[in-house]
Amino acid sequence: MPPAAPIKVTVAIPTYNRADFLRQTLAGLATQQFPRDHFEILVIDNNSTDHTRAVVAEFAGNHPAPRYLHESQQGLDQARNRAIAEARGEIIVFGDDDILVQPDWLAQLAVPLLADSAQRIGAVGGEVIPVFPDGLPPWVAEWHAPLAFRSDTGPLEARHSPMGANLAFPKWVFDRLGAFHTALDRAAGNYFSGGDSEMIRRVRAAGLEVWFAPDAAVKHQMPAGRTTFRYAARHAFDSARSRVIDRAGQPGAAGYLAGRFLANLFKAPGFAVLALLNTVVFRFGGAKQALVRAWRSCGYLFQIPRSFFGRV
Repeated sequence: MPPAAPIKVTVAIPTYNRADFLRQTLAGLATQQFPRDHFEILVIDNNSTDHTRAVVAEFAGNHPAPRYLHESQQGLDQARNRAIAEARGEIIVFGDDDILVQPDWLAQLAVPLLADSAQRIGAVGGEVIPVFPDGLPPWVAEWHAPLAFRSDTGPLEARHSPMGANLAFPKWVFDRLGAFHTALDRAAGNYFSGGDSEMIRRVRAAGLEVWFAPDAAVKHQMPAGRTTFRYAARHAFDSARSRVIDRAGQPGAAGYLAGRFLANLFKAPGFAVLALLNTVVFRFGGAKQALVRAWRSCGYLFQIPRSFFGRV
């Protein structure tokens, strides 16, 4: 019996209670124009209570069939790290459980890494295009746009970081640099973020390039629940907290965080006053935007003292 073909790419989809969105993502993966024996699909179920497992079972007759894994430690980066441990591919592609992909997506994202025999590239990110099946309120529109870092495939400037919704790494990066930082984990009950950007920073610090592949585009579905004031404010608060947690472990953090704390002492009440003024003149969208920014400032003010004393 001939040996099994080597697995070139592992597609890892962490998921939590989005079974119906996951079905659409898996349907897109079933159409990929990539050699069927050269990629695998892992679905890492991070304690879902919906019908996630049944949805994965719907694709059991596909080639390749998705492999279901249950990860009991809650958190996106816990699920990502489980994928790293289980992956058989030379390249690991991380995708969100609510992305829509075109048939050439996987090939477009993997080609730069497959061609990188010199191991110069540490990560490749694809374009992420937000779509709004339930509509997009005008006041939140400015926070949602495609990345549009460059028009052709190639290295990114240091100021740009790709998104974890559409991101590939050669597996040797994790052998060399370690797994994702779980203190920045998004889990049930919070909207923390930053595990992917922290990993990208480690990749660059190791002297590796980070590339962008605009043709490896995904549509990232943003349902109505993600365009509410409640979601936007909580996301802003927790995003600020996660930035502080991330920055606290870097050189020069004390001076940087002290400056951010002082700046946000003024920003928080300033944005609150701006929200009040917008309300007075019936610009309710502008009031919501200002309040979201005030909540972001509050996230900094909440987390910076905690980080100085070693608390999350």
